Amino acid sequence: MSQVKILLVDDSRVIQHENHRTLERAGHEVICADDGEGALLLAQQCPVDIILLDLLLPRISGLEVLKRLKKNPATAHIPVVILSSLSEKNRDKLIAAGAEEYFEKSRMMPQREQNLLPKALEDVVERMKTTAEDTIPKGEASVQRPAQKHAAMHRG
Repeated sequence: MSQVKILLVDDSRVIQHENHRTLERAGHEVICADDGEGALLLAQQCPVDIILLDLLLPRISGLEVLKRLKKNPATAHIPVVILSSLSEKNRDKLIAAGAEEYFEKSRMMPQREQNLLPKALEDVVERMKTTAEDTIPKGEASVQRPAQKHAAMHRG
């Protein structure tokens, strides 16, 4: 996977530092925000390829940040991957709200083991590329994102 510019949003300095260091070692450019307001501001000011978003944030919750990002034409196209300590029970709701993927921190950052976030992120980006290539009809520029496909399949 080529270098990806990532906005990492997490209010835990320890987790933010660990993920920032790991993602940079994997060859990515990383900028950080530690609350929802900062995330929204950086997403508009600094073009990024993907956003890694915690749910439990000060000032504006991760869910509200996700909703605002997807409503704003300037940021709606940016894929958002949820990275949270909450269990995956909210996964379907978050995917329907526009998230590309949901990862539990405990599964990505196991104690005393390798941080799995770079590989998981690479898989998401590759899946998005494959989906985009498969869903762009000749002569059309619109792409149906995996989250949109997931939501459409579950609407009934």
